[in-house]
Amino acid sequence: MVFLKIFCVALLLMLLGDFISTFCYHVPEHIFGRFHAVVHHSPNRSFVRYAILTKKPSALITGFFGAFPYLMFIPILGIISPIGTILGLILAECHVEWRHVSLEKWETPNSVKKICHILWITTPERHWEHHLNSRVAYGDIFTFYDKPAQAWFRFLLKFKKKLRTRYS
Repeated sequence: MVFLKIFCVALLLMLLGDFISTFCYHVPEHIFGRFHAVVHHSPNRSFVRYAILTKKPSALITGFFGAFPYLMFIPILGIISPIGTILGLILAECHVEWRHVSLEKWETPNSVKKICHILWITTPERHWEHHLNSRVAYGDIFTFYDKPAQAWFRFLLKFKKKLRTRYS
């Protein structure tokens, strides 16, 4: 029973964090943001390095907003299962590192790709599709957020265009 609670809290943290991150940060940042595409979609991807080199510490805020959707659930889920919360954060961070491995040096084994496909987990190959085309392959951890995120992207893009025509 304890292990089930730990697993459920870890999974819930990753599901909620990925949902909030995708729809409240990631997609809007592609439409309205300044630093995400410039920094994260560059070969370097380090908000800290970018902030130091360009003397734009405001870029760090964008990096923080990428992590905040996961951190915001610590007070709530930490009450239910502190270990599950910590496990969820560790797994989410491990996934960040894994999905950003260099595809020149890494290829996900086919058996792992199949398991990830069944569980709707983003592989590095799928995530790099997003780095190559920012209109596809949304959902940092879970691929099932992609289609609704693309619809959200199109809606926000139309909204931005309406704002530009209205106020230009």
